[in-house]
Amino acid sequence: MTAPPPPAPPLTVLHLVQPVEGGVARVVVDLVRAQVASGLRPVVGCPRDGTLADAARAAGADVLTWRAGRAPGPGLPAEVLGARRIVARVRPDLLHAHSAKAGLAGRLAVRGTVPTVFQPHAWSFDAVAGATGALALRWERYGARWADRVLCVSEAERRAGESEGIAAHWSVIRNGVDLDHFRPGTGDPARDRAAARAELALPTPFHGDGPLAVCVGRLCQQKGQDILLRAWPEVLGTVPGARLALVGDGPDTERLRRTAPPGVHFAGAAPDIRPWLRAADLVVLPSRWEGMALAPLEAMASGRPVLLSDVSGARESLPPGRQRLCLVPPEDPTALAKALGRLLAEPRLLTELGEQARQHARTDLDVRRTTDAVTGLYHELLGRPRPLNQERISR
Repeated sequence: MTAPPPPAPPLTVLHLVQPVEGGVARVVVDLVRAQVASGLRPVVGCPRDGTLADAARAAGADVLTWRAGRAPGPGLPAEVLGARRIVARVRPDLLHAHSAKAGLAGRLAVRGTVPTVFQPHAWSFDAVAGATGALALRWERYGARWADRVLCVSEAERRAGESEGIAAHWSVIRNGVDLDHFRPGTGDPARDRAAARAELALPTPFHGDGPLAVCVGRLCQQKGQDILLRAWPEVLGTVPGARLALVGDGPDTERLRRTAPPGVHFAGAAPDIRPWLRAADLVVLPSRWEGMALAPLEAMASGRPVLLSDVSGARESLPPGRQRLCLVPPEDPTALAKALGRLLAEPRLLTELGEQARQHARTDLDVRRTTDAVTGLYHELLGRPRPLNQERISR
């Protein structure tokens, strides 16, 4: 009898990642966990600081150190060489480059010799202005030739790239969240808020019955906490008992502390943001740009209403029909203050919006749909049959 052929080796995916905290890191860990479960071999190349390396390793990935900084600069040749060495060591079937720096270094390292997915997680040219922004856009237009697929997390992100002249092969797979991890507590929002606030041991001025707005995100220009702080005095004029907590840290921490009005608590980075989401009456994210932010999805899965600036991905995040109440123009502190004041003054409306958000998350924001779709995209690009239980969400 002829011996059966040996089993094919598992598909090896190299995730090259520069951001080691925040939403990008959480997306990568979710992908790793799902890919290990489906029989793939994920490898993560990333800087060693931050939480990503340990979290990816715990999720089942092999992790290699890639030395890379967030900003472009003279270190780029070394970053490209480091990426090339990782590729040579791993010999991946497919490279998945996450964010601008990994997309730049990874595509320069392989130049189309390895099937490549580039996922911007928000466009680099939105983050910078002037000559640097023009150079970033010029690169994205040129670098698209070395991506078999540019993977966007929202249709708005894809349209933004297309409108700027990036000629790519596009897919859109929206972000999702782990609905077992992010969920309401007891199902009674008031009881959950009280329990979470007790668990967090909030400072004395934050005790009491006044509504609490929570902003979760890196303290940086992108997330727009400075806009929120400019809006907050007007909010207090409408809802005197309102309080605001900023959860996260980042390069703007000290500057924001110096300019913060009364009634603002700087919570710092939280290893687990779920108590903060459950403590909130409203979760607010006044970003200047995004692809599709994760924090609002996590808040909605936890049964909390959200108020967002109308940037890429925001409209697609929200329950249908709630855009008027839950979106404000970006970089407009007056509009943000009015919307916050209106919502924080109406607890019944917040409860209603929170329940709609929870139902929307259960219906449309399950991370399993996201991870299945990404794995399906890999199989499509490599010409391999896709597992039957995978649903691709793409354009």
